Amino acid sequence: MNPRQPQLRTALVLALVSIFATALLFPYLLALQPAALELASAASGLPVAVIIAAQSLQAGVILFLLAWAGLKLGAPLGLGAPWLSAWLYRQPVPVAPTWTQAALLGALAGGLVLVAIALFGAPIEESTPTAQATLAFAAKGLLASPYGAVVEEVSMRAFVMGGLAWLLSRLCGGQPRAWVMIAAIVIAALAFGAGHLPMAAQLAPLTLGVVTRVIVYNTLPGLIFGWLYWKRGLEHAMLAHFCADLVLHVVAPLASLGA
Repeated sequence: MNPRQPQLRTALVLALVSIFATALLFPYLLALQPAALELASAASGLPVAVIIAAQSLQAGVILFLLAWAGLKLGAPLGLGAPWLSAWLYRQPVPVAPTWTQAALLGALAGGLVLVAIALFGAPIEESTPTAQATLAFAAKGLLASPYGAVVEEVSMRAFVMGGLAWLLSRLCGGQPRAWVMIAAIVIAALAFGAGHLPMAAQLAPLTLGVVTRVIVYNTLPGLIFGWLYWKRGLEHAMLAHFCADLVLHVVAPLASLGA
C-alpha cells in the first residue's frame, strides 16, 4: 500500500465531515452575533445560504490540508487516527478502544471549566437570558458541538500538536520521547486557548482579565484532549471534545433553568 494513501483518504473523510460540522455551527454563531450573516450578505450581494455553503466548503478544503499534513508528520511518532484508518483500509486496530474513558474525560474537562467559571467568573459577563432563550441556545450548542470535535481537534491536535511533536523530535534525533509529546501537548493547548480570542474580541473588549480567562479556560480541556490524542488516537480526542462541548453548551445551560 502506498504510505501516502492512509493520510490522504483519512484526511478526505475528516474534511467531508468538517463541511457538515461547519454548516451546523452557524446557528450557534448567529446566537452570539445575530447580524453577522445579514451584514456579510449585504456586503457581498450573496444570499445567506450561499455564504454558509461557501464558508463550509472553504473550511473543508483547509481542514483537508491540515489533516493530511498533521497526520503525515505525526505518523512516525505514533500519532494518528487509528480507528478511522483501520475502517478505511480494513485493517486491525492497533489498540483496544477506551471510548468510555474518553467520554468521561471529556465530561470532566467541561466540568473543570465550569468550576473555574464558578470560582473566577465567566470569560465575558452576560445578562441572564430568558428560559426560552436558554433552551434555544442549548439547542444551537448541540448543533455546534461537532465543529469543536472535528475541526478544532484536527487543527489543534493533528496539525499543531503533530507538527510540533515532529519538529521537536527532529531536534532530539527523531525519537518520540515523552518530553517531546508533553511539550507539544502544552503548546498546542495554549494555542487552542488563544484561538478563542478573536471570537471573544467580537463580544467584549480584550482586557487582561478576559484574555487570561479565555486562554486558561480553554487550555485546561486542551491538555486532556492532547493526552488522549497521544495515548489513544485522534478519534478519542474528538469524542472527548464533543462531550466537553455538550457539558458546556448543552447540559450547563439546561441545568441553569432549574437553579
